[in-house]
Amino acid sequence: MENGKVKPDVVTFNTMIKGYCKSGNVKKAIERFRDMEVRNVEPDKITFLTLMQACYSEGDYDFCVKLYNEMQDKGLDIPSHAYSLVIGGLCKEGKSMEGYAVFENMVTEGCEPNVAIYTALIDAYAKNGELDMAMGLFHRIQNEGFEPDEVTYGVIVNSLCKSGRLEEALQWFEYCKRNNVAMNVVLYSSLIDGLGKAGRLEEAEKLFEEMVEKQCPRDSYCYNVLIDALAKNGKVDEALVVFKKMEDEEHRNEEALKLWDLMIDKGITPTAASCRALATGLCLSGKVARACKILDELAPMGIVLETAFEDMMNVLCKAGRIAEACKLADGVIDRGREIPGRVRTIMINSLRKAGNADLAMKLMHSKIGIGYHRMRSVKKRVKFRTLVES
Repeated sequence: MENGKVKPDVVTFNTMIKGYCKSGNVKKAIERFRDMEVRNVEPDKITFLTLMQACYSEGDYDFCVKLYNEMQDKGLDIPSHAYSLVIGGLCKEGKSMEGYAVFENMVTEGCEPNVAIYTALIDAYAKNGELDMAMGLFHRIQNEGFEPDEVTYGVIVNSLCKSGRLEEALQWFEYCKRNNVAMNVVLYSSLIDGLGKAGRLEEAEKLFEEMVEKQCPRDSYCYNVLIDALAKNGKVDEALVVFKKMEDEEHRNEEALKLWDLMIDKGITPTAASCRALATGLCLSGKVARACKILDELAPMGIVLETAFEDMMNVLCKAGRIAEACKLADGVIDRGREIPGRVRTIMINSLRKAGNADLAMKLMHSKIGIGYHRMRSVKKRVKFRTLVES
């Protein structure tokens, strides 16, 4: 008791801090955290982890590190999730050495790292021009029995290309093909750029066409690096052909939509494959709402595509169309077509597979999709679009 009143304990403060974090008021959460010291209430690892997640989502990586240091000073058990946040934040700021120091401390404390942590460090070292360190960590993953994923290989191939080590990049690219590693847009676009800069235009064009065979959507970056390489090597006419192809892909969706409407008017039931192809094409051309409308119209025809939305989100993320993917995710939840938690999981996995680990981590540690905010008496779900708006 305190002056006849119940004294708040760590559970009380944790509840308040979590509430402030969920409502987006991290400043107030930090104030309550500092109040704990004044009231002689010791924070626990839940207190620290809640604040670290909120600060990471806000982009305040410095405070994440401060909280981590406080945990160490207090002798608290640091969970693997906290290490991930600190290492991820340091890597995003380009502080590869500091991130590696936390990583080594993590290993020393008996906390096993994962592929995502290794990949973040590899990417940070490579962007700092320390490719030997990056490659050393890459080989360490393999030696310790971890299986690198397509995101890791994407970072390696991109880094090797940018450092002029094109042959090594090609070797790892072929390794991915032989070992059934998912081929994402980062792997292809990095090599197209590298080959183009090296004047190896025929190989670059071959990979560009191969993306269609492998059902890997070509984004604007792929088109632009190939157009740039052709133009700089005096092949202006060929560059214009590629540019026209980029425009044609947009117009092709309009023609497909007219054909679709004609089929429906004549009472022809479309196949699942044609539905999927059209929905995906519309998404890539920015017509997400129209794609969703088409899928909604399929139910009365007895056509149910179990993974349609998942496929659409995957292809949008692979093409770097994150804003459209978020719009689609919001639409799925608003229509009540999927459980919000499942949509979040799909989106996180899609971002990771597309090589966008930073946004995947940001989504993972946010309240997007499953949290709520209040505007007076109205409770509204936090939209996926805030992922790219904030």
